[in-house]
Amino acid sequence: MSHSSLPPDIDPASMDAATAARVERLIESEEGVLNRFTGALGVVAVGLALAMSLFHLWAAWSIVPTTVLRFAHVGFTMVLGFFLFPVARRFRDRFLPWDWALIAAALYVTWYLISGGDDLQDRIIYPEPMDIIVGWLLIALVLEVTRRCTGWIMPVVAIAFLLYAFFGNHLPAPWTHRGYDAERLIPHISITLEGIFGTAVDVSATLIILFTIYGAILGATGAGKYFVDFSFAATGGKPSSAGRTVVLSAFLLGGPSGSGVATTVTIGTVAWPMMKRVGYTPHDAGGLLAAGGLGAIISPPIMGAAAFLIAEYLKISYLDVLLMAVIPTCLFYASLLFMVELDQRRIRAAGGGKDDEPMPVERVGAMFKRGWYHFSSLIAIIVFMGMGYSATLSVLYAMALAVALSFLSREHALYPMKLIRTLALGSEQAISIAATCACAGIIVGAITLTGLGLKFSDIAIQAAGGSLIITAIYTALIVWVVGLAVPVTASYIICAVVAAPALMKLGVPDYAAHMFVFYYAVLSEVSPPTALSPFAAAAITGAGPYRTTLMAWKYTLPAFVLPFVFVTDPQGVGLLLNMLPGMDWMDVAQQIFFATLGLAALSSGCQGFAITAMNALERWIMALAGLLMVFPAIIEVVAADSIPAPHWVGLALGAVLLGLQWARRGRLQAA
Repeated sequence: MSHSSLPPDIDPASMDAATAARVERLIESEEGVLNRFTGALGVVAVGLALAMSLFHLWAAWSIVPTTVLRFAHVGFTMVLGFFLFPVARRFRDRFLPWDWALIAAALYVTWYLISGGDDLQDRIIYPEPMDIIVGWLLIALVLEVTRRCTGWIMPVVAIAFLLYAFFGNHLPAPWTHRGYDAERLIPHISITLEGIFGTAVDVSATLIILFTIYGAILGATGAGKYFVDFSFAATGGKPSSAGRTVVLSAFLLGGPSGSGVATTVTIGTVAWPMMKRVGYTPHDAGGLLAAGGLGAIISPPIMGAAAFLIAEYLKISYLDVLLMAVIPTCLFYASLLFMVELDQRRIRAAGGGKDDEPMPVERVGAMFKRGWYHFSSLIAIIVFMGMGYSATLSVLYAMALAVALSFLSREHALYPMKLIRTLALGSEQAISIAATCACAGIIVGAITLTGLGLKFSDIAIQAAGGSLIITAIYTALIVWVVGLAVPVTASYIICAVVAAPALMKLGVPDYAAHMFVFYYAVLSEVSPPTALSPFAAAAITGAGPYRTTLMAWKYTLPAFVLPFVFVTDPQGVGLLLNMLPGMDWMDVAQQIFFATLGLAALSSGCQGFAITAMNALERWIMALAGLLMVFPAIIEVVAADSIPAPHWVGLALGAVLLGLQWARRGRLQAA
């Protein structure tokens, strides 16, 4: 069986060969080069991946001890990782002696940990020499499998934290600590449930892999293509509706895919020709496609892997996380919709958008009648969780429903052989995330043992002079900088234990602090050098990758001011559908009202267009009006005295500017 690095929803035939090759190289540069075995090795690859999927499906249904599940999950990840990912690109599609050796070592380590049982856990403080040898071996194997799957950056960061744990006693205050030797550090990281086998691996083993398998099932049933086609039908099939189509299809496809790059490429291959006809430049189109893909990571019901970690860290249900994400997700897509509507106005004002002949598309009613069942399993997840089932059982039942409903389509029916390949694909897609979670566990283990998280929060608060707003800005910058180096999941894991405590110490509710960190961790999807979505979009549109990344920032900027409301406005938690004592639903409605208008104003300022084109001064005024409505606390940073009722001042400022624009439009029409 051959394996492609392209996301499973992507039909390589939908792109020319050169574009498909560019997209595949970009994905491989971030997510590792995948072996494309055929013959006996291909059968073994499918067999191993199928075994991993079946084990986790059984563990979701039955009861497996926590330590056994986590040890086995990392064991499967290492074995499959060494089998499917070559040591270097030039060894692709070859299974070499060192791969055998690494797989044998991974099997031995997994057996040692599982067979050790309670005795192994009991001797953590006084480990035997073999425990330390196996611990070192496990750490080395995890670092190597992560390097193969994601590149050098994560392992190098993990090694830096290990060195800090060993030699931090030589650093000056406040970074110093007592220092730890191998006898104390290695068992903490390799055996306890606070290092490699900590919360991140627990979530990867119990939730992330199940949702990844579910996503593979949806892809195999044709749901991805259906959602894109449905969006085109719903928006009329006109090129001038291309921007709206991107937003709607990203909203529909993002939730089930949970992958930014898969969403970007799936939509881009279909939407780019229409966007080109209506006047979008390649970098603008690429930026919008990447921004739509980014929405996949924050869109219920699947979201990104980090969302499952929020539930585990906060000890709340996954349904609670989904509910907190509903309003911010809607506001994110509303912000994108504002941007594309202003795009259309700007393009028409510049004389573009003439070629607007509708494309032949199926009527939306007929499309819904033909493929309604694609929506059913997504809704079923929410319904099952609302009925009180765990997220694990909910997605398990949703999988069974999706498989059963696939037989409504002869083309996409999941007969046994196709189902086997789909289940195997689900595990293959989970390997990179599982390896990242295991490697992040090394970092988290070093942080918790040395107390770096608490030290860091004290340092951040002191640097900010005790100001919540400045601390929030510092936290956002820290999360963003970490996100430049590592993927979304790793960025969230690191910053949840390093940066979030600083906000909580200043009185921010824990759920608001974690959602704030999550949203800024998501920015790594559009931040070089890990800007995979914009780079993939640039490969499709033929634009420059870094200019496309800047355009993606432009399209997402208004929505990423929003998380500051969660932590700096006492009533801002209303946007997360949570209420503090004394709040009611009118307060929540007011927060949503001002956030929506503020995002519209910020979008207008970013685009430089409202009723007519804006000059530089008008853009700054409109951006200020938006900031006052969305993030009124910012005024305390730039002015000693806060403006009374900043929301209403921002609303009035925006209204006055629109009035002046309307008057100017009238004069231009008269002329």
